[in-house]
Amino acid sequence: MEYEILVRWRAFPLHPETPDEGISLDQLLGPRLDIQEIRSRLAKTAGDLGLPFRGSDTLYNSRLAQELGLWSETKNRGDAFHAAVFKAYFVDGRNISNVPILVELASSVGLSAHEAAEVLAARAFKEAVDSDWELSREKSVTAVPTFILNQDRLVGAQPYAAFQELMGKNGAKRRVHTSGIS
Repeated sequence: MEYEILVRWRAFPLHPETPDEGISLDQLLGPRLDIQEIRSRLAKTAGDLGLPFRGSDTLYNSRLAQELGLWSETKNRGDAFHAAVFKAYFVDGRNISNVPILVELASSVGLSAHEAAEVLAARAFKEAVDSDWELSREKSVTAVPTFILNQDRLVGAQPYAAFQELMGKNGAKRRVHTSGIS
């Protein structure tokens, strides 16, 4: 059996000062963190889960990707767009602040490239992202991912059992499969 829960994506200001051309992780984090060790840990976790992961030496500004992500949700393609952005950055090392790349990613998941370009040019979802950023401050969110259910939260990548515990603690009902397959 599985829990049925609606996950709502929220934009988060992850290093909003990052220039569009990006910044090297070494420059951003300096000597205080062992970037190679972190990348190795992430690669191992991804490998254990059967997920592709290359990592990037550069952090790019994700603001426009967040704006286009909120737009993609209004078109019922949010999950697909978010997955495409994650792959573009974490697997392909692409610059997710680059408008042509974002338009290409939108098109790759069945969204109108023309409309995506217009949304970005008009900054049509700027206020929606600003609102999400403010909510993250109000909720004291300091890292991604953060999952909040009622007053409880999970921060960072967590095992499935941690989500089960969170759901059970908050009275989420388990979904019963009627097909006989669970």
